[in-house]
Amino acid sequence: MTTTAIVAPGLGDPSGAALDGPGEDEPGVSRRTFLHRAGLVAGTAVVLSAGGLSYRAYDQGVLEPGEGGAYAAWDDWQRGTGAGALVSAAILAANPHNSQAWVFASTPSRIDVFADRARSTGALDPFGRELHVGLGAALENLLQAAPAHGLQARLTLLPTAGNLVHVARVDLTRGPTRRSALYEAIPHRRTDRSPYRGTPFPAAAQSRLSALTLPQTRLYWYVTPADRARVSALMISAAQAITADQQQSRDGFRLFRSSWDEIQKHKDGLTLDTQGLSAFTTAVAKLLPPSTRSAGDKFWLDQTRNTHTKTAAAYGIVAVPDAGDDAQRLTGGRLLERIHLQATADGVALQHMNQMTERADRERQLSLTPTFARATQALIPDAGYQPLVAFRVGFAQSADGRRKSPRRPAASVTS
Repeated sequence: MTTTAIVAPGLGDPSGAALDGPGEDEPGVSRRTFLHRAGLVAGTAVVLSAGGLSYRAYDQGVLEPGEGGAYAAWDDWQRGTGAGALVSAAILAANPHNSQAWVFASTPSRIDVFADRARSTGALDPFGRELHVGLGAALENLLQAAPAHGLQARLTLLPTAGNLVHVARVDLTRGPTRRSALYEAIPHRRTDRSPYRGTPFPAAAQSRLSALTLPQTRLYWYVTPADRARVSALMISAAQAITADQQQSRDGFRLFRSSWDEIQKHKDGLTLDTQGLSAFTTAVAKLLPPSTRSAGDKFWLDQTRNTHTKTAAAYGIVAVPDAGDDAQRLTGGRLLERIHLQATADGVALQHMNQMTERADRERQLSLTPTFARATQALIPDAGYQPLVAFRVGFAQSADGRRKSPRRPAASVTS
């Protein structure tokens, strides 16, 4: 196996799967079942001929993707000042299944970051791995935003001994103003689930991402056809295992928002707009009855097999010495977000793919044979490091994967 270990020698300057897991069965033809059976041409006929669809198109926000209060945070992120502006940047970070499990307490000189465990993704993240990676990603956005607003930020992880909710403290002082390329990329970053072009991942792009180091982190690349095939097979097998696990399937579907009203109410979760489908296919899907859980499972598995793994130009895995240590998870999440921001600045598409680690943690929770834990660990050539989180990269065929995801506004997650 050809891998490149990028070691962070010192201090240096994070969803989940598409329709991840899916929902309860219900009567009627689901969106995905319709699209698979009828195809695009038949879909066109239905849209053009069925009565009453004009109102449904309006009601489902078909013509307004990425609009409304659920998306205002993407436009408002630079309008605040001081600590508030930093929180506005933090909430745009990548996070598991767009659960947004964060709470901030801010004063002009300090921001405290808390884990909102009520927003856990349940059996998909039984030990809080992904929760802390997402919080680390939010911290990275926050730290990138500080100098852009003339502030110096000093980060302390897990400042309260024994308190697993209070995850970080950021002390703020005045400093020089500097806007980095990573900061500028914050409002443009997306988890891109669309098909990627079948072109190799350039060594220069890989090197730029590899240069983004943090303490106790390593980045491993899987670029050769053999390495990509090995990771792809594990991703697909893990997706199959998740869809066969009733609780993981239910917990994944819990955060899928199938209607415009749900999106605007909750301002979180996964949506049809962010699945990397074409604009027309997405519009047709919105006009159909909500998906069943089993149909969603099938759709996600098909996408994992036929789109996500098949078109990946390369995979990356962020590893740390102890993937069970919350501080290291936070740091690994910071690195993951940093990689994603740099990829965005470079025009590289990136999708977070959590199947392998979600299944490995579920095996541990249920005391099952650690099939995926062993297989994922075997991808890491260094005995002193453990896999934390994985992603795929490439160049998107279109802009279909760059639609906004809903976000709760900074004011609603700040005290």
